[in-house]
Amino acid sequence: MKKIIVLFLAALMMLFVFASCGGSGEQKVVTIGYTLYEPMNYLDENNELIGFDTELAKAVFEGLGYQVVFKEIEWSNKYTDLAAKNVDCLWNGFTANCADDDGVQRSEKVDFSYNYMINQQAVVVKADIAPAVTDASYFKDKIGYAEAGSAGASYADSAFEGAKIMDAIKQTEALMEVKSGSATFAVVDVLLAKSIVGAGDYADLAIVDSLTSEPEYYAIGFEKGSALTAQVNAQLEKLAADGTIKALAEKYGLENAAILDYSDQK
Repeated sequence: MKKIIVLFLAALMMLFVFASCGGSGEQKVVTIGYTLYEPMNYLDENNELIGFDTELAKAVFEGLGYQVVFKEIEWSNKYTDLAAKNVDCLWNGFTANCADDDGVQRSEKVDFSYNYMINQQAVVVKADIAPAVTDASYFKDKIGYAEAGSAGASYADSAFEGAKIMDAIKQTEALMEVKSGSATFAVVDVLLAKSIVGAGDYADLAIVDSLTSEPEYYAIGFEKGSALTAQVNAQLEKLAADGTIKALAEKYGLENAAILDYSDQK
């Protein structure tokens, strides 16, 4: 019996030493803040999260040895969630080259990765009035919707003088306000608009091509000073070189928007 007890205590001691030396194999975890936004992050028919950003984020962080957790957030709370460490990064079609409603450039609030995607802001209306919309003055005294805290909201406020711009929680909610007749127009990312407008639930909506904004650039947002920024940039370079990003872009119809060369951003 004494021998058994001694062996048992020795085994416990070995387990303690193993755990103390980091031998437990504990997985590093990274939490990504996102909103539902096709084709970047959205749910498929099995309610599984898919999309270009979803798959690219997994490829990047798994290559860095992280388990990836996706946390849906309200986009207007993105900086608060990042500062509170509710999320480790913001990866969801995050426009890097613009200011927020407070006039402060986003690059002063977060550290951005390389720009990896080109986007624009699109104006969406009911299809039957689209031919009548020739310029921004059409929307004077009319109601428009844009996602709160988004680049679309900033564009709407600056481009449509005299219009009443209302906040939506999600870009798709802004589109539904137009569909229901509660609003005359919505301002959303062109990548989203081209993905869903004119089909399915949005078959009666159309993009006003003449009012599309100047090019914008998506990047991944990190807390200021985060070591993850440089690590993710290195992974983006690797995945661009081996064809992974190109393949994902083709899968989600983004081959004309994805950026595959970061040499001018170093």
